[in-house]
Amino acid sequence: MKGLKDKVVLITGGAGGIGSAICRRFAEAGSTVAVFDLNSDAMQKLTSDLEASGARACGYKVDITDHDAVNAAVARVEDELGPIDVLVNNAGWDIGAFFLQTEKPFWDKVVAINLYGPLNMHHAVLKRMSARGTGRVVNISSDAGRVGSSMEAVYSFCKGGLIAFSKTMAREMSRQQIPVNVVCPGPTETALLDNLAQGEKGEKIKAGLVRAVPFGRMGQPDDVAGMVLFLSSDDAAFITGQVISVSGGLTMVG
Repeated sequence: MKGLKDKVVLITGGAGGIGSAICRRFAEAGSTVAVFDLNSDAMQKLTSDLEASGARACGYKVDITDHDAVNAAVARVEDELGPIDVLVNNAGWDIGAFFLQTEKPFWDKVVAINLYGPLNMHHAVLKRMSARGTGRVVNISSDAGRVGSSMEAVYSFCKGGLIAFSKTMAREMSRQQIPVNVVCPGPTETALLDNLAQGEKGEKIKAGLVRAVPFGRMGQPDDVAGMVLFLSSDDAAFITGQVISVSGGLTMVG
């Protein structure tokens, strides 16, 4: 894909399943990869692997729910690696539960990570992109934010909010021609899915999801990474404010 070589790309939740796949694909494209994650061990292993393959990669332990910490970390990335060209908001967290069985401390954690985290990242990074008049943003939402998902009420609330916010930012950034787009994974083999579907009941849920997907399989992290790279590339320079599902046909939204 065009225009990714030597670009500085910042990925939140970069040490996780989908995040690490995205990092590896950017590294293969010749980008410089900045990884934000709270899991220091996984992040260190990932960046070491990327560097061993010849890529330039740095890890930063950052709590994206902390506004001041995000600003400081973003400034550090630009000092150490150069101006951020692409922001991928990928970090997320949830545990499956029916809404009426949950309590406010759980809501607060889900909202802080899945909604306030991306708000903090946009605020810190887009200020810099806007001043330079260049950049790309790709937000990882979820089909749960498009059509809802049982046992993911607050998560769906956040992901739906992220979709609406992304469309608004796409409009606000259009003067600077900074595209802002959204990728919505369907059921994907990740630790997040394992959190939602645990034990024997969880295996039945996963089997049911596979049966529901027209392609007949669960998504893999690399399925999502390919779309993220495309939307970050010069090939997608005239695409903004769009929401694209990567779900094997489970969700077909016009």
